[in-house]
Amino acid sequence: MAICEGKTLKFSNASILTFASVVGKTEGDGPHGDEFDEVIEDNKGDSDTWEQAEATFQKKALSHAMDKAGLLPEDMDLIFAGDLLNQCTGSSYGLKDFYIPFLGIYGACSTFAEGLLLSAAMVNAGYVDNATAVTSSHFSSAERQYRFPLNYGGVRPPTAQWTATAAGAAIVTSAQKPPYIRAATAGKIQDMGIKDQNNMGAAMAGAAYDTITRHFKHMGTHPESYDAVITGDLGQVGSDMLYELMLRDGIGLKRYHKDCGLMIYDRENQDVHAGGSGCGCSASMMCAHFLKKVQSGEMKRILYVATGALMSPTMVQQGGSIPGIAHAVEICNS
Repeated sequence: MAICEGKTLKFSNASILTFASVVGKTEGDGPHGDEFDEVIEDNKGDSDTWEQAEATFQKKALSHAMDKAGLLPEDMDLIFAGDLLNQCTGSSYGLKDFYIPFLGIYGACSTFAEGLLLSAAMVNAGYVDNATAVTSSHFSSAERQYRFPLNYGGVRPPTAQWTATAAGAAIVTSAQKPPYIRAATAGKIQDMGIKDQNNMGAAMAGAAYDTITRHFKHMGTHPESYDAVITGDLGQVGSDMLYELMLRDGIGLKRYHKDCGLMIYDRENQDVHAGGSGCGCSASMMCAHFLKKVQSGEMKRILYVATGALMSPTMVQQGGSIPGIAHAVEICNS
């Protein structure tokens, strides 16, 4: 059973069996392009619309993860899936043909960590044999929903982040093989008063600080306890704010910190401004890069803290601020 220590859950029987990532051309051209399971050169993925394309990315990510495990749809017990679009369109349309029990979730860019937390809890408690976390994002579908149509040609400010065209999937079981999910801390909504929809990093930094601080306290750990404290996706602006907030407590995080939004692209040669964002950004980087390192033993212990800007275009247009959320998942080799 999961033990609730404060607001942190501890798990003794949750293992990530397989994982997979699918990305678009821009992501494939980045520094980690050769680590993804599949790079789709046409960001429409042979679909008619951007939304249909995002559904295809998510479908492919789950298919790759299942194929690695030798699992068929009838072997799958439960899926936790979500994305950035209204009614979780990428997830519901991308996964409908699998006919697997489905629970839609929404945590903005924190969705993958939320899915891992829920999957570990269900498996560890013995309710299911396996549970899967799946998520996706797409630059073109997200821009159309949250900001402007692409053909509007609006100028992006330096604080803006580039929504990754990507998807990730991880199947959690009690397989007793690394990577293990050992603990997780659910985030609390934090409102930094940010109203600029092109400054997501600033909106999420407070939530990352709160969740990381609580996880450290509950687990009795500090930055040096981990090979890396991984956020997704604060970008440059949010990362710098997080360092400042942690330093107020006398904690130097920068040396141990990795941000998926700063890793997925080459910011010197790719015009992504403050870095990457989107549900698929940290999901694809975790599945392509970090989980492999834990599985091989190159990394022994990591803390994955996915951050999300819980933004509603309607609320922003009404003068409202953008609340943030962050969920932490501790993943180990033993």
